[in-house]
Amino acid sequence: MNLGTGRAGDLRVTGAAVALGGLIASAVALAVAPAVMPPGYSWVSRTTSESAAQGLSGAWVARLGFVLFGLSVVLLATVCRRRWGVWGVALHAAFGALMTAAAAFSHKPWQATGPYDRTEDVLHSVAASTMGIAFALGIVAVALSRRALRRRVRLADAVAVAASVVLPLGMTVLPDVQGVLQRLIFVVAYAWYATEAVLTIRQPGPRAFERG
Repeated sequence: MNLGTGRAGDLRVTGAAVALGGLIASAVALAVAPAVMPPGYSWVSRTTSESAAQGLSGAWVARLGFVLFGLSVVLLATVCRRRWGVWGVALHAAFGALMTAAAAFSHKPWQATGPYDRTEDVLHSVAASTMGIAFALGIVAVALSRRALRRRVRLADAVAVAASVVLPLGMTVLPDVQGVLQRLIFVVAYAWYATEAVLTIRQPGPRAFERG
């Protein structure tokens, strides 16, 4: 290994470690967010977007979680670009950017009363819907990149894609537990990205595809 390769590997490890820390901090923020909501908020039936809604004093906690999540994924896409492939990097970077946009454009208040910016609510919905598509397609793109490099495709890829399709449908069918179902989507996404970060820390080169 030459010096340049060693430095590049060190940078990838550092970037992956920072991304992993950001993912953990984001997960903590979204877990804490319901606790700072006004009375009546239920994490079972209310979504994470509603905990970051317009006009709520504690909404900054969930918004911080969104921003940390988005920036962490963009950073991870950068350090994993050799393993994820061009389309995998582009789609996951888009997911990260859209997650950040979901913090910038907030959901309408979950309470029935009070004014809100309808345009901002629409932009939030567009960002949230599009990021789900980017996540699923991004995982497929990474899996195809693994196949192209003749590496093992992980079961976690199939699970993540299935969850990104099935759980949103469940939210539509079972609105009383949509908060739980959406948080399960976040758990799956956090787990997938965290696994990629750990693999990069352990083996920053293309051989990380052989693990897991």
